[in-house]
Amino acid sequence: MFGATRPDRGKITVGGTPRDFKTPQDAITAGLALVTEDRKGNGIVPDLTVRENVALTTLYATTRAGLVDAAAQRRAVNTMIERLDIRPAHCATMPVVRLSGGNQQKAVLAKWLLKQPRVLILDEPTRGVDMATRVAIYRMVDDLARAGVAVLLISSDLTEVLGATDRVLVMREGRIAGGLRSEGATEDQVLAYSIGRAA
Repeated sequence: MFGATRPDRGKITVGGTPRDFKTPQDAITAGLALVTEDRKGNGIVPDLTVRENVALTTLYATTRAGLVDAAAQRRAVNTMIERLDIRPAHCATMPVVRLSGGNQQKAVLAKWLLKQPRVLILDEPTRGVDMATRVAIYRMVDDLARAGVAVLLISSDLTEVLGATDRVLVMREGRIAGGLRSEGATEDQVLAYSIGRAA
């Protein structure tokens, strides 16, 4: 879906327009953003600072004639650090690996939110983070959805799936086995679809 591998079948539309993503850059250009399951392996660049990590997706926007507008970059990143409450408060110049797992995850989210995506794909976004960060992520998802951003939350945590979404699609053996409105749905119903026993 994000252009890293070719789909076997199906189609992707963004804002009603059919799209064919041959590379992740195609997806990003179309307004998609992806927070991967593997934060340490694919989400952060450990050797860079918090500011450098957060600025990665919008580097072109703060570059003029091949030079980075450091002041503009600082302002944009500091706004995201404050908005997502990344701690410690003055962490922009710290190596990102010195942050807690939850704050590293917020830095990854900040990186993509700076792009102002139309579609945000979150793959296991609360894995390995503390409860306060979980709550902050859920609030952010709700705020984004209310602002018109399509948020696709992929999770194996049924409580999270039912509590942080409007609609649930259950995948089984590579196909959609069933769909439910989150409100009023139960974990038993989701599990039934996942094992192929739903009515």
